[in-house]
Amino acid sequence: MQSWPVQDAKAKFSELLEASITQGPQLVTKRGAEAAVLVSVDEWRRLKAAARPTLKDLLLSADARGDIVVPPRGRARRRPIASLD
Repeated sequence: MQSWPVQDAKAKFSELLEASITQGPQLVTKRGAEAAVLVSVDEWRRLKAAARPTLKDLLLSADARGDIVVPPRGRARRRPIASLD
C-alpha cells in the first residue's frame, strides 16, 4: 500500500484515484499520521459484503424477532394492599 501525504493527495488526486483502482488501497497521511485509505468501489463493495452485520441490522431483521409469550390479562393474582392505619 502506497502512502501519500495529504498535500500530495490533494495536488495529485487523479493519480491517487488511478492508483487506488489499479494498485489497490492507498494510504493518506496527515502530519505523518495515518488518516485515511482510498479504495476502489469494487474493493469497498467486497469489504462491505464481507462485514459482519451491526447490532441494529440484527435487531431489525425479521429472523431476530421471536414470539413473546404474554400472559392474558386479568389472571394474575395481586397482593392485598397493606392498610396504613
